[in-house]
Amino acid sequence: MPQANSASGAEEAEDTDRDEKRNGEPGEERLSLFVERFAADMVEAGMPRMAARVFGALLSSPEGVMTSAQLSEQLRISPAAVSGAISYLVNITLVRREREPGSRRDRYRLHADQWYEALTSRDARLVRWSGTLRDGIATVGPESTPGRRMTETLEFFDFMRNEMESLLSRWRAHREEVFGPTGPGAADNA
Repeated sequence: MPQANSASGAEEAEDTDRDEKRNGEPGEERLSLFVERFAADMVEAGMPRMAARVFGALLSSPEGVMTSAQLSEQLRISPAAVSGAISYLVNITLVRREREPGSRRDRYRLHADQWYEALTSRDARLVRWSGTLRDGIATVGPESTPGRRMTETLEFFDFMRNEMESLLSRWRAHREEVFGPTGPGAADNA
């Protein structure tokens, strides 16, 4: 019996290897394991689970673009789950929704530089939050205990905005140095 199990395990490994050698792409099982592991990391950082899985699938897809049906099939989730995940990802600017040419179907595409886009959109949120904090400080008084807490939070947001601008500028220069002026996948994501 043990030989049959090891023989079947060897056959499965060969099948996986064959799958991976086709088109130079990883086998379905290995790709699925990556997507789930990456999603778990993103969930730990605060991203909703379905959004993390959809993002992982898009990130690991050859073109960085998939339809709802493709995502639903690959991840074995309902179209409604895909829709909710995409709404979240579009809102945080990691993904954009576009119409498939000549069709009424939407497809979902990673931004060419998705992390840069996501962090840039955070700047607008920090500006909005800073305005709200200024109103809060005026409401409770700058010398009150809550006013001092709010002032420290406001200072943190202002500090982050200033540092983020410099950091993102250095990232753009580094990205161009490493990947060239357009970066990886930029032609696909135009």
